[in-house]
Parts: sequence; structure tokens; C-alpha cells
Amino acid sequence: VPQIILNGAEWYSNIGTEKSKGTKVFALTGKVKNTGLIEVPMGITIREIVFELGGGILNDKGFKAVQIGGPSGGCLTKEHLDLPVDYESLTAAGAIMGSGGLVVMDEDTCMVDVAKFFLEFTQRESCGKCVPCREGTKQMLLLLEKITKGEGTMEDLETLEELAHMVQRMSLCGLGQTAPNPVLTTLRYFRDEYEAHIKDRECPAKACTALIAYTIDPEKCKKCGLCAKNCPVNCIAGDRQTPYKIDQERCIKCGTCLEVCPFNAVHKD
Repeated sequence: VPQIILNGAEWYSNIGTEKSKGTKVFALTGKVKNTGLIEVPMGITIREIVFELGGGILNDKGFKAVQIGGPSGGCLTKEHLDLPVDYESLTAAGAIMGSGGLVVMDEDTCMVDVAKFFLEFTQRESCGKCVPCREGTKQMLLLLEKITKGEGTMEDLETLEELAHMVQRMSLCGLGQTAPNPVLTTLRYFRDEYEAHIKDRECPAKACTALIAYTIDPEKCKKCGLCAKNCPVNCIAGDRQTPYKIDQERCIKCGTCLEVCPFNAVHKD
């Protein structure tokens, strides 16, 4: 604001694009090396934000997606890295400028779980006045929970998409109208992940707890017992003579064993 007062409106309108003028403040967060508030000119590319201002992906992992616009924003892919950040381009891609949230995700992120996470928020925020938002988001969330547990069907996927479009068209306010964005964009750009959860009963990112299992490689296990000592539910058994083994029925899949094992003997499958 001081710069606009000092230099004038014409100076400010020269920043940005023809239709989206000026600057935008984003809260850059997620799997990037540099997080925080950034003010950028309209028209800057997602690549410039993530890899120049953000410093690239944390731990030098692969870039997978970016969610733009807050909880009701859309998820965009690496194919959108050179997309200019302006109102028109984001809307065409299925995202929104929204509140200025910009969440970067790496290769270990499950996009179905991401859609569920953001829909949980908007579903809680629904005031309940209109049925499409109140009940539609609730049913969408139930379907996403079913899919992330490996219990979904291809018919559920069709129902989810139909519900999302219905909520988008028929909700009374902006919250309901934009709530389906994370679901619709992940269905549009990451449909293969949804199908993997349904057809193969697996999470490609190994993030959905219902679809993963922790195991101990007996060849790599040094019988140190660190995994058993740190297990919060005492479901790992073994001794100095016998390699340790995880009781799958009692395992809560917290991942503590994987974190503490110094010999990389614990695997997430």
C-alpha cells in the first residue's frame, strides 16, 4: 500500500497481466524448502514460485502437485508448472485464487487423501442452510473415506463426480460452490490414483493407512530391538536370536518402527 501511494495507481496497474493487474500475496507452504508469505506479480508462473522463491522440493524429492486457493482451491499437476498465476488461467485449469493458499506436494502425497482432507474442512464449515452443501459434501466425504479404505467401487467414483458437480451448481453460497474443487481437480488430473485405490486396493503413494502394511526384513534385522521398544502398542516380537516380526492384526500403522530402525530393515508396503 505505501508503494501504491508513493508511486500511484498507474505504476501499480503496470504490474501483472492485462486482465489481472497488480500483485498477490500467497501463503507458500507444504513440501518446499522455503515457506512463508510471498508477494508476487500477477502472471508469475507456478514454476517460479515453487522452484525459485520456494527453493524447490524438500529433501529434493519429485514435485507432484500444488493446491492453490485455500481449502476450496484446485490441485494442479507438474504439467501446470508453467501456468501463469492469474485469475483467468487458474479458473480455466480448475483452481481459484481464493484466499491465497499455495500448498506444494511431493511424490509421497496421496491425492485422494488430499481431496478428503480439504473436503473434511469445508464440510465442517458448511452452515447447513442449503441441502446441496450440507448433505452433498457429507455424502462426498463418505465416498472418499470408503475409497481411501480400499472399499470403493467404480460406481462410487461416478457417484462422487456427479455429486461434486451437483454441489457446485446448486449450493447457495461460495463455500458450497467451490467445496468440490479439490475433488474435481484430483479426479480430472489424478484419476489413476483413484482407480488404483479401487481396482488394485492399493495407495500408490503409500499414504492411506488402511492400504499399507509395515514389515521387517529378517535378512536386514540386526535383532537390536529398537522397533519393539518404541512400538506404542507392543505389537513387535523378537529377541537376540530371532528376527523381530510385526503382528499385523495389532499394528496401528503409526510408522514409528520405520523411523527408529537404524538398519533400514522395516519396510512400508
